[in-house]
Amino acid sequence: MGFGIFNMNHSFKKGERLKRRKLIGRMFNREGASFAVYPLRIIYIESELDSDFPAQFALSVPKRAFPKAAHRNRIRRQIREAYRLNKHLLYEVLQDHNKQYAIMLIFTAKKPLPYADIEKAVQKIIRKLGNKMG
Repeated sequence: MGFGIFNMNHSFKKGERLKRRKLIGRMFNREGASFAVYPLRIIYIESELDSDFPAQFALSVPKRAFPKAAHRNRIRRQIREAYRLNKHLLYEVLQDHNKQYAIMLIFTAKKPLPYADIEKAVQKIIRKLGNKMG
């Protein structure tokens, strides 16, 4: 069996990761807009066009709610996977407007949730964000 079912649009490349501290700081200093869809909160800001991707993505799971690193890592993997599989919906909207955004998702639930709930929330956030931008 080969990689026939593998689709490059569903990959999560290094350039899609949000790592710039200045930009993340601007997101939290009243420049970024935000809204929540349980169990996630999204903070986003329009950024400079310096990446090949229309959106750069980061996520956070609070240590206070999940003291064990293994639990935080599992939740991060679930959110990242849900974003990876559904980001094409957001990219279509952003490429039409020739804009680039920095996006950060924060997990707000107090206990781990099933992947299906997280994926529904990510899909809803992407649709809502697309509507706000489009």
